[in-house]
Amino acid sequence: MPALRQSSNVAIKHKLSNTLRNWLPILHSSLSDLEEAIKPFVESNPVVEVQSSFEENMSKSIPKRVLYGSVSNASSEKIEALTIQERSLYEVLDEQIDSDAHLFPTPISKEIARFVIENLDESGYYEGDTLAFCKQCGISEENFERVRKRFAYIDPVGIAAKDLRESFLFQLENSDIDDAAYSLAVKMIEDLENIHTYSKEPHFAEAMRVISRFRNPPTLEYEERAEEIIPDIMIYFDEDGNIEVKLNDDYYPAIHIDSEYAVEHEFIAKKLKEAKSLVDALDMRRATLYKVGLMIVEYQYDFFTGGSIKPLTLKTLADEFGHNPSTISRAIANKYIDCDRGLFPMKDFFTTAIDEETSNAAIKEYVAELVKNEPREKPLSDMKILELVQEKFGVKMVRRTIAKYRKQLNIAGSSERKKLYKLGIQ
Repeated sequence: MPALRQSSNVAIKHKLSNTLRNWLPILHSSLSDLEEAIKPFVESNPVVEVQSSFEENMSKSIPKRVLYGSVSNASSEKIEALTIQERSLYEVLDEQIDSDAHLFPTPISKEIARFVIENLDESGYYEGDTLAFCKQCGISEENFERVRKRFAYIDPVGIAAKDLRESFLFQLENSDIDDAAYSLAVKMIEDLENIHTYSKEPHFAEAMRVISRFRNPPTLEYEERAEEIIPDIMIYFDEDGNIEVKLNDDYYPAIHIDSEYAVEHEFIAKKLKEAKSLVDALDMRRATLYKVGLMIVEYQYDFFTGGSIKPLTLKTLADEFGHNPSTISRAIANKYIDCDRGLFPMKDFFTTAIDEETSNAAIKEYVAELVKNEPREKPLSDMKILELVQEKFGVKMVRRTIAKYRKQLNIAGSSERKKLYKLGIQ
């Protein structure tokens, strides 16, 4: 592999430090938010004109779903992985709490509802400290639960339940099902482990048809909704097999400076200086992200040829730039890289080392693969996964680490996965 990292230029480093100190918002913003980030700097500057290329390129783009790097693009294609940005789950919930006076008619009911929303886990299940909240507000747990269970009538249906069973019961309340099948469905949900023992019941087919359509987790439709993503960097192999790093310059705004103003005027001279600093800041953004791309390719070359992500800390990158790791962390936030393997958040290439050769990203990838191929009738327990991980990677870990990784991957526990397999939901 050819060496891609270029030696740092002292003049560029000095310019980077001085320019970006005042223009950090430009570096920190995503490519889709870049024009918004520079707006405050140009609105009060009469010598600057910004020409947007964003709308023009958006109109040419072909929407694709982006789910954890699942978009595959040919190496020569321009990145067009764009989807429409929707309202967040929390915006949707807040709006319903404010507008539905029937469900949440009093200040305390609204306060309870907001507490519930603030204590939803990533899957939409409620995990708050009810007792502490009730003591603080001087209300009974019964009253709290009465309000929480009104979420059964809030979209997305099933949200704010305490577990899978309750979420299914919430969804059952909103289902089109006759009374006899409803009663059977309640029994089946309460006894999910033995759901097929009810197969001889008269209304089993109807109840099963309804239950099998329930969302799990209740936030599923929001998890599947891709955000508007425009990658900053494209990494691909050319026809000769050489790896290339390219900036997505098409979405950078063009800055035009009107040089016809009288520069001897103090105000104009100041604005011209600010305008040139803006151009410098955009150039520094390009230079910074391009160098990040080169470093990622150098350190993670195996990944781009089909291997796993290796340990790479932000400190390593920060030392190259002479900046604090926290600054670099903000710089790579909300930035994406497109490659032949898909579209990935830039931060995914910086991982914590388990040992010198193994990263937690590689462990997670292996855990996901194990679960994907596990026997449906006997899913792997966390202890079994731990044994397989330790055997494959030769590392020492504890079960709770596997449980943590599993939750981060949005994978249910083995007993719950078994129920879901029986329902045909996973």
